[in-house]
Amino acid sequence: MRIARIVSGGQTGADLAALDAALAIGVPCGGWVPRGRFNEDGLIAPHYPVRETGSPRPARRTARNVRDSDATLILSRGPLTGGSALTERLAREQAKPCLHVDLAAVPSDAAPARILAWLATLDGATLNVAGPRRSNDPEIYDIAYRVIAAVLRAGAAKAES
Repeated sequence: MRIARIVSGGQTGADLAALDAALAIGVPCGGWVPRGRFNEDGLIAPHYPVRETGSPRPARRTARNVRDSDATLILSRGPLTGGSALTERLAREQAKPCLHVDLAAVPSDAAPARILAWLATLDGATLNVAGPRRSNDPEIYDIAYRVIAAVLRAGAAKAES
């Protein structure tokens, strides 16, 4: 699957890392965020092309992002908890492909190849990216950004060849 679009819920950590990587590389992005455009740091900056759900509940945002994507990638460092576990459950319930990459078990420099191999088995072009927020894992933003950027760059290079 060539990634034509990244969607995420705009939360700090893995969600914003995915949007920032997409914006930096020129891949269209967006997604759903709770009414009010809030994440744990406050208002989500206006340069993120996200849309508000009609609800302040994060679970609504998560469900919309899973529904509007072809597949879901969850990055974490350790077992899934909270919103990440909900994302995985919703993907299963909606019969959407879902890959959890535990970056505590898979080195971040090996993660892009694993993700690209999984993506190659899928049809579709919109990837939902989720993971823990920065308050739960202060390093997840930087790690997730590097991984997603490497995946997007490799996908773009493959598409050009």
